Amino acid sequence: MTAMTIPVGPQHPLLKEPISITLELTGERVIGAKIHIGYVHRGLEELFRRRSYTQNLALVECICGICSHAHTTAYCQAVEDLLGIEIPLRAAYLRVLLCELERIHSHLLWLGVLAEAIGFTTIFMYAWRDREMILDILEELSGGRVAHAANVIGGVRIDLAPDQIPSLSRRLREFHREMDLFRQLVERDRSFHRRTQGIGIMDLDTVHTYGVVGPAARASGCALDIRRDAPYAAYPRLAFEVITAPGGDVWSRALVRLEEMAQSVGMCEQVLATLPGGPLQVRTPARIPPGEAVSRIEAPRGELLYYICSDGSERPQRVKVRTPSLPALSALEHSLPGLHTADIAAVIAGADLCIACADR
Repeated sequence: MTAMTIPVGPQHPLLKEPISITLELTGERVIGAKIHIGYVHRGLEELFRRRSYTQNLALVECICGICSHAHTTAYCQAVEDLLGIEIPLRAAYLRVLLCELERIHSHLLWLGVLAEAIGFTTIFMYAWRDREMILDILEELSGGRVAHAANVIGGVRIDLAPDQIPSLSRRLREFHREMDLFRQLVERDRSFHRRTQGIGIMDLDTVHTYGVVGPAARASGCALDIRRDAPYAAYPRLAFEVITAPGGDVWSRALVRLEEMAQSVGMCEQVLATLPGGPLQVRTPARIPPGEAVSRIEAPRGELLYYICSDGSERPQRVKVRTPSLPALSALEHSLPGLHTADIAAVIAGADLCIACADR
């Protein structure tokens, strides 16, 4: 049978961001895939060199709209390492609170996009409904639903009033109850099983070969989580479990994210119950001492790495960002061959790609 080439993207209903995927098909079977990126490259790493460390905070948030707080957390930690300072404990707790709320809304976004891509509009609508609860909390805390501008070098700019804590705790408990619906839909729905189980399998060797991180790696049995393995902020003071699954398919990735949301709710409740007093930030100089620093955090999609090189001026000499989407893109080329065309949507949506992160 003659093979044919089918282009998907850079503009396509399946893709929420511009990316080009060239598929080679024999009948209904994918025999090859090639991915092309660069459609939303903005040259941010070069722009970092032209602005001060403080001005760069706004640019860092522009790398990704879904995990903007994760990016500023990693960036601030690297600069604070160069300065040799430790942020106040209250600021560390508030950073964790926003990180975990952001993780929940990112996982709900992933679940909704996956459900819509494979035709489960009901799950999509429920995910978007409950995601609004989290976005409302984020807006109350920071004033922004997507970009929060909560971090500053040396701490945070936001605070939590005592009278806000009962309301936030109540809404988190309400959200936790709503999660039972998602568990029933994902675990018991036969149609969802057939569209996701055994699809896009990524074994542990593939995870290690391509450097896949985050929920996708943990769904293949790789128990790597920076919050536990290289703890930062207030994570050493919180109790949580690293969720893994052995299947490595799209269904396993859904289960891992569902359980991770439950863990995130638990951590948010711990933060609200044990939030210490004290200042929110420490004063920092405009000039950063010369040196190099690497900061790693567990963003919603996985390990996020920032490398900063300082020459002693008010502007960084080099800022290098390694996002979790880059290895996921590489592994996607390995996951697509062998699929039927009807399963392509589940695998691409299930990869949780952020093209803006990868292109920068």
